[in-house]
Formats: sequence, C-alpha cells, structure tokens
Amino acid sequence: MDIATIIGIIAGFGLVVISIAAQEGAMWFLSITSVGIVFGGTLGATLVNFPMKDVMTVFKVMMKVFTSSNISYMETIDRLVSLAERARREGILAIERELETVEDEFLRSGIQYAVDGTEPEYIRAIMESELNNVEERHKLGQSIFIAMGTYAPAFGMIGTLIGLIQMLSQLEDPTKIGAGMATALVTTFYGALAANLFFLPMAGKLANRSKEEVLQKELILEGILSIQSGDNPRFVREKLLTFLSPTNRISTEQEEIT
Repeated sequence: MDIATIIGIIAGFGLVVISIAAQEGAMWFLSITSVGIVFGGTLGATLVNFPMKDVMTVFKVMMKVFTSSNISYMETIDRLVSLAERARREGILAIERELETVEDEFLRSGIQYAVDGTEPEYIRAIMESELNNVEERHKLGQSIFIAMGTYAPAFGMIGTLIGLIQMLSQLEDPTKIGAGMATALVTTFYGALAANLFFLPMAGKLANRSKEEVLQKELILEGILSIQSGDNPRFVREKLLTFLSPTNRISTEQEEIT
C-alpha cells in the first residue's frame, strides 16, 4: 500500500471533520441531497465526456494510487548491465536463455528483438511506439480524474443555486432563510472537497506513477540498444545513470553501498 496516499486522504478528511465537529451545527454538513447532486452529476457528466468502457476502467486505475510503486531503477540498470556483460562475454545469442527469468514484458520483447538480429532503428521504432501507447493509456486515466475534479465543484455550485432558488421561494418566512442558506452552501462544500482532496490529487499521483514507469521503459530501451551494439558494460551503466535525476542517482548510490 502507498502509505503517503492513505495518510494524505485520512489526514485531509480527518482535519475537515474535526474542524466541523468542533463547532455547533455540525449536522448541517450532512445532506444526502447534496451528495446526490455532486457525485451523481459528476458521474453523469463524466459518462457524457468519456466512453462507458473508459469510465469503468477508472476503478482499476484507481488501485494504482493506493499501491506503492515497485519500480527500482537500480534493479533495472543492474539487470541490463548483467545482460551486457553476458552478451559481451558469450555473444548476443547467449542472453536468449535469460528470457525464462524475465517477468517484464517490455524487457522480454527488447531482448527477443536483439537476439533475433532486428535492426536498431526498428527496435527503437517498435519499442518507442509501445512506450507512447503506454503513456496514452495513462493519460486517459489522468484525464478522467481531472475531468471529475472539474465537474465536482461545478455541480456543487449548481446544487447551491438550486438551494438558493428554493430558499428565495420561501422569503415570506424569515426564520427559514438562515437554514436554507446553510443547506445551499453545503453542496458547494462537497464539490470543492471531492475535487481537491480526491479527484485532482488522484490525477496527480497517476501522473507521477506514469513518469516512473515511462522512465523505467526508457532505461530498458537504451539498455537493449547498447547491448545489441556490444557496448562496454561499464559504459552501459554510466549511460543509463544519466537518465536519472540527481536525487535518484543519490538513492541509487546508497542502494549500491547497502
């Protein structure tokens, strides 16, 4: 599980609840009607904007937010350097035996292309095409959450307008104005809370997950091309390390020490 995501949602939602409970009139924040307007309207608008099959997959995509990233750049680099050493020592065909132990489909495909003697430009074209398709799939999930984060506050305002209209229709009874105003504003509160604590942060976390996966695949692509060209394993390692940010390089060096 991704502890940061869990802590963030619990802390954000918990502090809001505590702030509400600390004041009188906390029950005014409970409104089934407001929940229906915000979340029902958001779901409806999302279905209008995106195909049903894409919206249904959002629940599967959402699980990536709550699971910790298992990507280790150092493990990927070490694996590629190991393949480079074996290919340089025994020949490119020797790494075909490594396919049985490779779980990553992208790496498996790259090794197979190299062993089959595919031209480097074709390997790059095929693997970059697959990489672009992965990015597009990730962007779809992000765009759905961004859209929901946009619609939720809008439907919150719509709910508020509905409440205000109903309130203004009862102006002959001044005692109901305060309660009516409070109920009307609750819908805006729900919309803003859902967008800024859930939908938009989800989109941001998915974007970070996508960057991590794309970077790993870029390392694999460059590593495979270096292996096929017979580059020195030390050069392969140094070349792949240039893809990492200074922060990731520091963490990589710490992994090597430990």
